[in-house]
Amino acid sequence: MVQTARAAAVAAVQILDADTICRVSNTLCPRSNRFHLIGPKQHGRVTVPPMNRIDATFGKLREQGKSAFVAYICAGDPTLDLTFEIVQAMDRWGVDIVELGVPFSDPMADGTVNQQASERALHAGASVPGVLDLVRRIRSVSQIPVVLYTYMNPVYTFGFTRFLTEATEAGVDGLLLLDLPPEEQDANEELQAATDLRLIRLIAPTTPEDRIARIAARASGFIYYVSR
Repeated sequence: MVQTARAAAVAAVQILDADTICRVSNTLCPRSNRFHLIGPKQHGRVTVPPMNRIDATFGKLREQGKSAFVAYICAGDPTLDLTFEIVQAMDRWGVDIVELGVPFSDPMADGTVNQQASERALHAGASVPGVLDLVRRIRSVSQIPVVLYTYMNPVYTFGFTRFLTEATEAGVDGLLLLDLPPEEQDANEELQAATDLRLIRLIAPTTPEDRIARIAARASGFIYYVSR
């Protein structure tokens, strides 16, 4: 179990907030790996809703002057039951945010390790309903922030509105929709209504600065700056 959890893939990225990315000028590289909180703001006497777990985690770490440790594991590899145990172990070991990959048959944006993990999970019977049930189980024992890392095909097959609703109700905190371009995000009205979910985005060293601004404007929670 320990060896399995320690072998979970961790993305090689720096984690930044959208406002910081928007302020970067003359270079695509951030000046540090510090992050800034994105979350509900206080406006006069207006009461703000409870903070999203991702926002709360970044706020706490920011006060401590620490960076976040975001760990990725493919849900259902080797089984959903073992994934449940691995997430609990990650929580005990100090992981700040867990990313659960939703298994997909054609994960073209992933490398060999993630592709093989997804294939094993599918062969073991993992599915979108199974992953959502897994999050419900995690919520029964832990409040660690959970991000679902997924392609759009499984989401559309399940039903976009249904997926967003059930993910929110299960206790998911954020989504990384790998193959949803920012230009198409606005066309998905369902996302505009999913205010409890943070929409994670990625930028790369080759991303043009004008596109960085468009990506950051549509991101929430945090942004991955891909370092390789």
